[in-house]
Amino acid sequence: MDLGEFREYCLRKPGAGEETSFGPDVLVFKVGGKMFALAALDEVPARVNLKCDPDLALDLRDRYQQVTPGYHMNKRHWNTFEIERGIPDAELRKMIDHSYDLVNKSLSRPRAKLAARLRRSSTAGRRARR
Repeated sequence: MDLGEFREYCLRKPGAGEETSFGPDVLVFKVGGKMFALAALDEVPARVNLKCDPDLALDLRDRYQQVTPGYHMNKRHWNTFEIERGIPDAELRKMIDHSYDLVNKSLSRPRAKLAARLRRSSTAGRRARR
């Protein structure tokens, strides 16, 4: 998976948005105003941060040398992934899904309602573009 594919997959998540709140070199992916992924645009090899259950985070770090504690993040809840080598694309998609689900489930009721509205409007927009 390259950075473009990573970005596209994150943005396909219902209610997901993208911003550059940490500067022009870092893409931040959010749902309901909360981060679920970050991607450094100037890193070679490409690296991304994903939120993760603490036990699973440790397991992934043991299984893949390309997974390390989250760079500039809470090391218990975030992992940094080198996405262009060694980790199967299916595993990366699964981890993006996991990160998104963790954040989406943690949203307060007002944020969850907003995210649901965004999901409905983004679905309607996709249908209209077809």
